[in-house]
Amino acid sequence: MAFRGAPENRVPVDRNAAAGIDAYLEYSRIVGNDDNGITFTPEEYEKYKREVLPMRLKNRVYVSWVNPTGMDCVLIGPETQCFCKHRYKQHQTDFKELPNTRPILLPCKEYGCPCATFTYVPKNGSQSIRCGCKHVTDDHKVTRPFNCTKSGCKCTGFKSSYTCNCGEPCHAHYTLVENKEEREARGHPVGQDVPYQAMGGITGFSSLADGYLRLDPSGRGRPDESFFNQPISSQDHPFLRQYAHADMVKNAKGELVPSKEAISAQRKPGESELDYYERRYQERAKAERTSKPKPIQSNPYDQNAKLATGSRTYKK
Repeated sequence: MAFRGAPENRVPVDRNAAAGIDAYLEYSRIVGNDDNGITFTPEEYEKYKREVLPMRLKNRVYVSWVNPTGMDCVLIGPETQCFCKHRYKQHQTDFKELPNTRPILLPCKEYGCPCATFTYVPKNGSQSIRCGCKHVTDDHKVTRPFNCTKSGCKCTGFKSSYTCNCGEPCHAHYTLVENKEEREARGHPVGQDVPYQAMGGITGFSSLADGYLRLDPSGRGRPDESFFNQPISSQDHPFLRQYAHADMVKNAKGELVPSKEAISAQRKPGESELDYYERRYQERAKAERTSKPKPIQSNPYDQNAKLATGSRTYKK
């Protein structure tokens, strides 16, 4: 086998050992901490799968951090951290029967942790966000309303002004726990049934992206048709401008004609290479001067669209 990196960091394994590593990873994703640190025997492992997997597939709960418009800004996965600092996989995620009461509580299973249910709290990069009382999450209790524990602080509950990428403040979001039927009713994807523990809201690779970047119904949704059909301009990325020669638009008579950029991208008769690039530069500079300034976070989607229950509806 070929290895890269410093020799002291190489761990050579043969095919049989690699298969054993894959089997252990599969085991850890299915069992998690249910073996209490003592690996199941093959018989115990098969018994565990017969008893737990049907229940897990039937009663899976989907967990997401939702903004006021219904967008799943963050889809919770096994390693997502709770306000109590424990991971989602360290909370109760398997149910023999789903409770009829709402919200569904997911208490922490770690010894001595008073956390009553999983509560997501975002981070500012790798740093904890701060409450309005200027103290970080570590300085607050792990039970609602997350009062501050600093001496003399009059904070009555954790409330941060940190703004999510969707534009809504942190305190306007909430952690939503729902079953498969409830999620389908909202029009959000449920993915395939998988045997792994504590999958939360993860349904595919796109689930790892923030809600404002996802194009499925749980995120921003599909861009407006005009976004896909707009002609190529001199301000677009060079990789896109290289196809400008084939860009066609309809004129007033409904006929397909080359776009303005397609005509401009062609060198004119008698034009030298230096003159061509100078003309193209001046055209882009003029377009930048005359175009409207873009917002800090430019939005290529329909500004009037509002996400509600997984589909885009338009304001009247």
